Amino acid sequence: MNKLDDKIVAIKRESEIKFVRSSGPGGQNVNKTNSAAQLRWSLANTLALSERERNLCFLKLGSQLTTEGELILKSTESRDQAQNIKLVYDKLEQIIRKALFVQRKRIKTKPTYSSKLKRLDTKKIHSEKKKNRKVID
Repeated sequence: MNKLDDKIVAIKRESEIKFVRSSGPGGQNVNKTNSAAQLRWSLANTLALSERERNLCFLKLGSQLTTEGELILKSTESRDQAQNIKLVYDKLEQIIRKALFVQRKRIKTKPTYSSKLKRLDTKKIHSEKKKNRKVID
């Protein structure tokens, strides 16, 4: 396991799961069972992330957080409570991975000698092609 996986496991431990009535599939069964899983995780009070990572998450997840700095996710896709728990944890993991991903800076490289020659050759060929289209007097 890498460091990010360890952090995600710690975040899953910090989060709270609550079960609510689902509006998804299930017919009459929906009205009497609490099959939807609702996950709450406090980004503001987390110990799993460093200060830099927390600030990065606040920056990227700002619109998804409550005013107290909590992330609330809900899963109603399945009729099964256990399946909804798995789905909501998968959503949380996906969101955290996306929030903590930092794009590497591109290192500028110079074109190689052969690529320069190839470019010039194609330009010459193109130029000759156009030159041959001219009407001769």
